[in-house]
Amino acid sequence: MLKLAFCITELNIGGAERAMCELAVRLDKTRFSVTVYSLQAPPVCESKSCVPILEAAEIPVRFLNMRGLLSFPAGFFRLRKLLKEQQPAIFLSYLFHANFLGRLAARSAGIKHIFSGIRVAEKKDTWHLFFDRWTNQWVEKNICVSRSVAEFTETVGRLAKEKIIVIPNGIEAMPISEMPQEKLNRVIFVGRLTYQKGVDWFLETIPDWLEQLPDWECWIVGDGEDRNRLMNILNNNNNNNNNNHYYDSIRNRIKFSGWRSDVPELLVTSKILVLPSRWEGMPNSVLQAMSVGLPVVATEVEGISELLGENAAAQTCRFGDHKTMAERILTLATNPDLAEQLGNRNREQVQNFFSMDTVVRRYEELFEQE
Repeated sequence: MLKLAFCITELNIGGAERAMCELAVRLDKTRFSVTVYSLQAPPVCESKSCVPILEAAEIPVRFLNMRGLLSFPAGFFRLRKLLKEQQPAIFLSYLFHANFLGRLAARSAGIKHIFSGIRVAEKKDTWHLFFDRWTNQWVEKNICVSRSVAEFTETVGRLAKEKIIVIPNGIEAMPISEMPQEKLNRVIFVGRLTYQKGVDWFLETIPDWLEQLPDWECWIVGDGEDRNRLMNILNNNNNNNNNNHYYDSIRNRIKFSGWRSDVPELLVTSKILVLPSRWEGMPNSVLQAMSVGLPVVATEVEGISELLGENAAAQTCRFGDHKTMAERILTLATNPDLAEQLGNRNREQVQNFFSMDTVVRRYEELFEQE
């Protein structure tokens, strides 16, 4: 049996965390044995994390209890010690901090096969790219989540092309029999409330379309560091917002729901998903929406054209293009036949190219090559 070590920064539910968890749980247990390492301490709210799923699958989870830069040395030595005890054949890390610390610890522990998961085209903290280049000499393969992330990794990150492969995220399409016949007039965003996700810009576009849809609502589902700032924008408490009547007629139809455990149910009862991101890798919220037959309005960020395929043109716009974003939403909201047609095509796209079984099989083949 092949021993695998998966390392990630934290285990609160997010796109990368969910993808790692799904892979760990679905790998063939007769051929692979997985241990998961989290740099941070156990999540404060376990129900909002991947921990129960991993524990139910009897996958060991080790927490390094790191709490910032000063805990880096202790985290390094603890991870190295645990890896020496486990002696995995393959080490796979996810996200920048786990990639950086994990490469150092895995090399020091004598692990021969070191893989890194690159989940996003990092356009904000570009200093991350320097540390990626510095430690990539010990990496055998960089597993990028989309072709566009792979291109960014090669051209901007300047990592060796021969070390880069692409394995996308995967998901299971919801059976048609489980989908509700009636949906709510709801446009929905799902994701972390951070600068990357572009919700601040999206809020500026809402009056351009929601005023014309009097029986519709817009839901912002998720939590994050920008929540208070976004609420201030909505409530006209932002000092830079001189247009005090901006949201007056529609404010009660814009809902900040916070973190929700029932995202699949919210998606399947909504009519349109929006993703206004500034940059991405391969957004899981779009994949989730496609799996339940939702049409999408997304910015032209990394991974989107690969997900939507030939249907991308009707479901995308440039970041900052208020007019096209509003037009895309209004077209789908007022043309239910088109919305259904695009939603069905999105679901077929998931079934044909992004099934979880296909993704897991590709990882299994990669691991067994080593």
